[in-house]
Amino acid sequence: MQQREPSASESYFWPSVWAIGLHVLVFALLFVSFAMTPELPPSKPIVQATLYQLKSKSQATTQTNQKIAGEAKKTASRQTEVEQLEQKKVEQEAVKAAEQKKADAAQKAEEAREAAEAKKAEAAEAAKAAEAKKAAEAKKADEAKKAAEKQQADIAKKKAEDEAKKKAEEEAKKEAAEEAKKQAAEDAKKKAAEEAKKKAAEDAKKKAAAEDAKKKAAEEAKKKAAADAQKKKAQEAVRKAAEDKKAQALAELLSDTTERQQALADEQGDQVAGDFDDLIRMRAAEGWARPPSARKGMTVVLQINMLPDGTITSVSVARSSGDGPYDSSAVAAVKNIGRLTEMQGMKPSDFNQYRSFKMTFTPEDLAL
Repeated sequence: MQQREPSASESYFWPSVWAIGLHVLVFALLFVSFAMTPELPPSKPIVQATLYQLKSKSQATTQTNQKIAGEAKKTASRQTEVEQLEQKKVEQEAVKAAEQKKADAAQKAEEAREAAEAKKAEAAEAAKAAEAKKAAEAKKADEAKKAAEKQQADIAKKKAEDEAKKKAEEEAKKEAAEEAKKQAAEDAKKKAAEEAKKKAAEDAKKKAAAEDAKKKAAEEAKKKAAADAQKKKAQEAVRKAAEDKKAQALAELLSDTTERQQALADEQGDQVAGDFDDLIRMRAAEGWARPPSARKGMTVVLQINMLPDGTITSVSVARSSGDGPYDSSAVAAVKNIGRLTEMQGMKPSDFNQYRSFKMTFTPEDLAL
């Protein structure tokens, strides 16, 4: 908090009070000293002769008395001078205090005048603000009045438009009712014809659906028969391959021509390979889920890895058909085979081509 600096009147106030108090105390002490001075006894009449005798008798005493009277007069004069100086000082202090008081009064008057002018200015500003507020309120009231008049005019206009619209709607409704009445008769007639037509169409649709179901059932039976035949053919091929192996072994024992034996083995190996390719396609077709995007003519080449016991270890796309869902469905169909037990018992030379090989699949192959 900032300390306020004392004014000139406050700076001289207490010194003036102390000076005046000191002078009052001095005067009081002087008054008391004079009051307490003891009264001298009344002088007795002196014989004139004796007085004259004293005067004539001691000039030195007279001089001494004169000297004492002079010293007393000098002391009184000095005391008077001191008193005059003190009085003058008191007067000067009083004059100074009066001047300071006058200055303080002038300053207070100036401050009061400035405060009055500031108050007057504030009153003028308040009056000006009141006038501005009054003008703004008048303007706002005028705008509100105009807005209210406009709103009333809009309401009246809208009311007239609504009445005209309502009248037009009633007329249109009346005409529409008459038109609807006519249309209802035509619609009833048309509806009866449509119902008859719809019934005939539904009957035809039901008949076609029954025929489609019958045809589909026949195709499913045909497909199943073909799959069974293919499976039987593959099993027969496996059985035949086993018999051929035995025959080959016997022929190797009985034959003495190495070249003939090799040619016979190659021929039997090709036959077995073809039979196992058909077996793999047939087993893949059994677990194939045809995607909606599969189309005739698509071709995907799969890389298949297999163990000697017929377990399929991995299947990947070697060359895509261009359709991801179809490629994925072919990979899943081959993986679902799991294990071909028919591969057991094959010679290592015959199995080597199935250890890691590629096969081509089409939607036709998988839809056997």
